[in-house]
Amino acid sequence: MNVRRRHISAVALTAVAALGFGTLTACSSDSAAAGDTGTFDVVASFYPMAFLAERIGGDHVHVTSLTQPGQEPHDLEISAKQTAQLEESDAALYLKGLQPSVDDAIGQSPIATKIDAAELTALEEHGTEAGHGEEHGDERGDEHAHEDEHGHDHDHEGGDPHIWLDPVKYAEVAEGVGKAFQKADPDHAADYRKNTATLVKDLKALDQKFRTGLANRKTDVFVTTHAAFGYLAERYGLTEEAISGLDPDTEPSGARVKELQQIAKEDGVTTVFYETLVSDRTAKTLAGDTGLRTDVLDPVEGITDHSRGEDYFQVMEANLTALRTALGAR
Repeated sequence: MNVRRRHISAVALTAVAALGFGTLTACSSDSAAAGDTGTFDVVASFYPMAFLAERIGGDHVHVTSLTQPGQEPHDLEISAKQTAQLEESDAALYLKGLQPSVDDAIGQSPIATKIDAAELTALEEHGTEAGHGEEHGDERGDEHAHEDEHGHDHDHEGGDPHIWLDPVKYAEVAEGVGKAFQKADPDHAADYRKNTATLVKDLKALDQKFRTGLANRKTDVFVTTHAAFGYLAERYGLTEEAISGLDPDTEPSGARVKELQQIAKEDGVTTVFYETLVSDRTAKTLAGDTGLRTDVLDPVEGITDHSRGEDYFQVMEANLTALRTALGAR
């Protein structure tokens, strides 16, 4: 595919900026301001996809995100203007199953290169309990997990979409995105290949930090408000017990709250985790009722002023620190 070379007037640039896209880096905005002299234009659905596009594309890409910093990705509704802008881009990078309005817009778009991260690694089913703790599932989780699959998970029929929270799976996605970029923009294939290799190396190093950092711990169980960490739990032999399901706005039942209180007592849980983009009310209520502390475990769905870091790697390392404290790792 030949990257289209467009010259954008100042008036047109103002109109594009008004569409509500978030430009992620200085080099991206510089390329647009210079008149878009041949950059590969990529629209990403939300932060984890935009991060991949930027790291892999480097100076050759102009990345825009459909989801603004601080906006809950699950709640995104694509505007008509954003749909029109999407059709003018060279590629779309998204994660099918996470944002239905994005899935619909990209599905109907004539854009030449559509990259679905969900097709680049294996998705799994996760409910309110996820991880290696089969003994918990046998004793108390099977019935609830079955209920959750047919309740909370109705918007994620293809499986749990939170693959970026597992560095190994995220690396698999990165490799697939790199190949797609190489095919779509062959003039810069060598750089895309090199950047992908560097990113994959960094993700493997992050994986090793988690393995080492969580190796000696007092408990395997952690409690979250949002069932976003199923892949991370499975990767490192942990069990995530979520107050609600895969959708962060789902209200827990009284029975689930009571169940979690019992789990906390039996498994030595010290902390109820909440996230930066969703209210901490439920976490603090449960923690107050059980005498537990609260802390942030960030699903890295967006970077804001409240994030514990400026990019994916910094926030994931902050998550590791929080988990080590909560699990009593030495």
